[in-house]
Amino acid sequence: MTLFGFRLPGMSSLIIWGLLWEIIGRTEVSFFLPPLSAVMATLFEIIGSAAFQKALYETAYAFCAGVFFAVSIGIPTGILMGKNRLIDELLLPWVNIFLSAPLTALVPVLMVLFGFGMKSIIITTTLFAIWIIILNARAGVMQINRSLLEMAHSFGAPPWAAFSKVYFWAALPEILGGIRIGVIRAVKGVIIGQLLISIVGFGALFELYANNFLMEHFWAVLLVLFAMAFTISEVLAYLERRVSYYAAKR
Repeated sequence: MTLFGFRLPGMSSLIIWGLLWEIIGRTEVSFFLPPLSAVMATLFEIIGSAAFQKALYETAYAFCAGVFFAVSIGIPTGILMGKNRLIDELLLPWVNIFLSAPLTALVPVLMVLFGFGMKSIIITTTLFAIWIIILNARAGVMQINRSLLEMAHSFGAPPWAAFSKVYFWAALPEILGGIRIGVIRAVKGVIIGQLLISIVGFGALFELYANNFLMEHFWAVLLVLFAMAFTISEVLAYLERRVSYYAAKR
């Protein structure tokens, strides 16, 4: 970020927005937006409570499980689509449909099929994340240098060796990019699941605080959620930059 010709650290924009939030909150324009200082004070009050710890565990469990299934299913599926034209033609229309469709509309169907428990929330999280991971893995495989594939075939590499030593590593920059976007979508999925399927985790806290007009508490939980999503996204972006030389090698 550059201001008046001076280059500021990357997090400076957050400080500026935080100051703006504090100023608007103190003007009491709306009860919905309390001062940031009050929100932070509330956060330190509730972060050690049993209700917050329980909600954090339930949300983290559903989120991690959903991302795990999205990654473990999405990457192999995307690589197979990039390798095999028949599989690509069979699956690509459905992947594009689910990527562009409003997945929230599927939540009632998941509730009927899998019940109102954690299983439906995990499936919802997986569905929000998996499609972009598949498409990015497919795009990475389709950009692989043909000489790498010919080398693997000439040395008689079996399918698993070609998958694990050629396709995966050559497509890794796109795969990490897909995972980063998928993680952000997974955050949406887990909160939607907790609000619509089973009122647990952060979804339960959001509903409790919103219904009782506890806006400091509401924003405190929301800041934790934003911080979690931002941190994971930045870690994956760092890894993506670290392996970007694979793209140059191709």
